[in-house]
Amino acid sequence: MNRELKRVSIIVLFMFIALFVSTSVLQVGVADTLNADARNSRTRYDGYDVQRGAILAGGQPIAQSVPSTDDYKYQRQYTNGPLYAAVTGFYPINGAPTGLEGAENEQLSGTSNTSFLDRLNNILTGKSPQGNSVETTIDPAAQQAAFDALGDQQGAVVLVQPKTGRILALVSKPAFDPNTLAVHDSKEVNATYKALLDAAGDPLVNKAYTDLNPPGSTFKLVVASAALASGDYTKDSQLPNPQSLKLPGSNTVVYNDTFTTCGPGATVSIETALQLSCNIPMAELGMKLKSTAIKRQAEKFGFNQAFHIPMTTSKSSYPSSSDPAEVAKSSFGQQDDRATALQMALVSAGIANGGTVMQPSLVEGVQTPSLTPVAGTAFTPKEFGSALSPDVAATMAAMMVNNVDNGVAGNARIDGVKVGGKTGTAQNGADDPYTLWFTGFAPADNPEFAVAVVVENGGGEGQSSNGNAVAGPIAKKVLEAVLKK
Repeated sequence: MNRELKRVSIIVLFMFIALFVSTSVLQVGVADTLNADARNSRTRYDGYDVQRGAILAGGQPIAQSVPSTDDYKYQRQYTNGPLYAAVTGFYPINGAPTGLEGAENEQLSGTSNTSFLDRLNNILTGKSPQGNSVETTIDPAAQQAAFDALGDQQGAVVLVQPKTGRILALVSKPAFDPNTLAVHDSKEVNATYKALLDAAGDPLVNKAYTDLNPPGSTFKLVVASAALASGDYTKDSQLPNPQSLKLPGSNTVVYNDTFTTCGPGATVSIETALQLSCNIPMAELGMKLKSTAIKRQAEKFGFNQAFHIPMTTSKSSYPSSSDPAEVAKSSFGQQDDRATALQMALVSAGIANGGTVMQPSLVEGVQTPSLTPVAGTAFTPKEFGSALSPDVAATMAAMMVNNVDNGVAGNARIDGVKVGGKTGTAQNGADDPYTLWFTGFAPADNPEFAVAVVVENGGGEGQSSNGNAVAGPIAKKVLEAVLKK
């Protein structure tokens, strides 16, 4: 072989090696990243050439692909579409999938690295390609109870297992039917999507884990936790009890909801201030603790960071401030405090779980079309972190039970079951409707469930209602349904 031919052969060999390496990197190294990119239209179209895997709740499909009679091989169908829309999302013909359809797209479409051998086997055997199925942590009975209890209200319900982080119910209203966004007519999908964008109540916004609201008095749980965790306070520590409080360096005057003192006496305990949900003592306590301590406690519960459930949640926020007036207002869940329903469920769950906050998740596991579990996808409880010591958590839990038994969270009482809880009535502006909250857990002696309810738009009553009147009964119905199973 002459020198020139040898050089050409070496160059060609290197080209083949480079091609092999680059294709291997694409197929193995970055395939999941490319498939997950919403701009990758090829992945979406490939989804109609395979039987997309099902999304399951309680072992039954809530989203599945069935043979289509048009030019596409399969049609995506959603069982009880509005009931599970906040979980499944939708898989459109001309856009990016949402919800679990988007977050688990690689598994459902069979394009993940874990499905490589299955894809190869299908090619060799001539089998029709299929995607993997995703089993959710959703309890169908809990989901139905939450959906029914929320009724026509605008808001969300989230139910979690404190000990594991499993999300048992995830409801957002107003809901929508994902079937209307999965048809194979692009013009029809676009028209439906635009109508939903323009609809009252923003049905396409997931109010369970993306929508942010001022948490109102539910945030007092965080402030009380910070106080007890500091070691400088107990539940019996006394705070000044005036009828009104002019904030330092500000013209703002803080009042309790009753526009009176927080019970009789010149001072009031932290426990009583929580029981009666008084703003003034909590504002005073917040200014004593200072923003840094409150922020540190809030972040131990999950504020200021996103969770992946596997959809990415909005970050609930508690911004720090050196302004005493701002700290005071933030101490009863106003100022710039913002939270999702999921975040407030995690606050109650962490307290109920002895101070340990678990990572929340919607996925129980993934199975191949042959029902073989996909390695590494089975649900395993994981700790997010320790928010409180067991002793402090036990004190907080007892105070939350007192809130329901003897305080202003009484509408969550359940006969024969001890319930812990906290209500919230958050302001949004001088003339804007309130946001109404309840978060809590049951049964108190061995908490199995933690719940958060948020009702936006004042529950249709503007500024005339409160969290105990509207959100409390919704939480009660959900807890009753799962406790009676």
